Amino acid sequence: MAPAAVPVLSHWADGQKVDGKSGRFSDVTNPATGEVTASLPLASEQEAAEVIAAAKAAFPGWRDTSLARRTRILFTFRQLLDERAGELAAIITAEHGKVLSDAAGEVARGQEVVEFACGAPHLLKGSATQNASTGVDVASIRQPLGVVGIVSPFNFPAMVPMWFFPIAIAAGNTVVLKPSEKVPSAALWIAELWKEAGLPDGVFNVLNGDKTAVDALLTSPDVRSISFVGSTPIARYVYETGTAHGKRVQALGGAKNHMVVLPDADLDLAADQAVNAGFGSAGERCMAISALVAVGDVADELVARIADRTVALRTGDGTRGCDMGPLVTRAAQERVWGYIDAGQAAGATVVVDGRAGSYDADGAGFFVGPTLFDHVTPDMTIYTDEIFGPVLSVVRVDTFDEGVELVNANPYGNGTAIFTNDGGAARRFQTEIEVGMVGVNVPVPVPMAYYSFGGWKSSLFGDTHAHGTDGFHFFTRGKVVTTRWLDPSHGGINLGFPQNA
Repeated sequence: MAPAAVPVLSHWADGQKVDGKSGRFSDVTNPATGEVTASLPLASEQEAAEVIAAAKAAFPGWRDTSLARRTRILFTFRQLLDERAGELAAIITAEHGKVLSDAAGEVARGQEVVEFACGAPHLLKGSATQNASTGVDVASIRQPLGVVGIVSPFNFPAMVPMWFFPIAIAAGNTVVLKPSEKVPSAALWIAELWKEAGLPDGVFNVLNGDKTAVDALLTSPDVRSISFVGSTPIARYVYETGTAHGKRVQALGGAKNHMVVLPDADLDLAADQAVNAGFGSAGERCMAISALVAVGDVADELVARIADRTVALRTGDGTRGCDMGPLVTRAAQERVWGYIDAGQAAGATVVVDGRAGSYDADGAGFFVGPTLFDHVTPDMTIYTDEIFGPVLSVVRVDTFDEGVELVNANPYGNGTAIFTNDGGAARRFQTEIEVGMVGVNVPVPVPMAYYSFGGWKSSLFGDTHAHGTDGFHFFTRGKVVTTRWLDPSHGGINLGFPQNA
């Protein structure tokens, strides 16, 4: 049974809250205090099927809704989100822990995709050829898939789902969103906002749960596609299971993002951006910089400048104007502590130690301070593993070529950056590097909504990235219509293969 002392959350289906019936619950906590703030029902297979059924029932009507009507609803949703973005940011901070300014930035980046989706009428245009053969016209059109599933991670409760659902809805699909059980309230708030915007019931649904809910989406014959963001092992599982059940899948996995600093770089800029990209959101970003590659003799001075900035950071409750908040759970905190222990035991130099310190917060929050390692080698777990915490590792190499080889040898290929004032080196880097998103003097190269988001290698399973025109391609399928309107004389019987004339 759910604890009586905290609110019990729900699912959302067919335009209304739906109470959980499975008898299974998960605690939702405030990471800054360690307090349990809500109880979340975890869906059974039957409950998942009922939510999927609501989306399936709503699809024909939404598919047949005009683009003009769909777009008006999107614009209304956009306006409501603009007006109440602060509410959503506060919800994110309360359950994820990131500071309010970071949460507001997340909402703003998600809103960019909503704005992009408002251009759906243009982006869904097909093409036509008149008189391709005598009296024959040919047209290509894009049509929605049907029910689409979205499985989103804990680190961006609003932005990552918004990479997908605005485009999916604009294209005429219905959505079942399975948010992380650690941060469910943002999805439920968004569902209510969609209803206020006039979205028909059943078009946007929220299914709360764990692996049982995910597997239901992956195996249901009524779900046509899956969009996933999370760790690489789970992304591989989602891709293999979803495709085995005939679904279109885009599964974005883990990352180990490198920032390469050349000797000619502006070291103050590089130090500032290394701190911002390494410790923002307590390192719980798939685009965080976790490995800094110092080339040549730049390392000593660069590490000193990063350390000066790091020790000045204030860690604490995200509602108190701190620089950095807590990790999302106690388990995450303990995992990151373990990596710091392992890095020190392996011989890396601990320049700034995040295991000790004071935090501006009440209660027993899940804090780890910003941690800086130097003299890290590629065989250490703090380099090989995606830590997903505020740990920045400095690896020293002698040459540009060694830096490129190091990045390209890594199994991940999500994001990378180079800091330099040499345009030739930057151009060579962006050409040779085997990574999907590249920044030049930009540490977190997250593309605008009208470009696609996605990595290479073990950071992406599937061939379609998130948002941008790739998003509209993913959430629709092509159909070619060949038409002849002639006089009643049809030319008689001819069993030969049709030939153009």
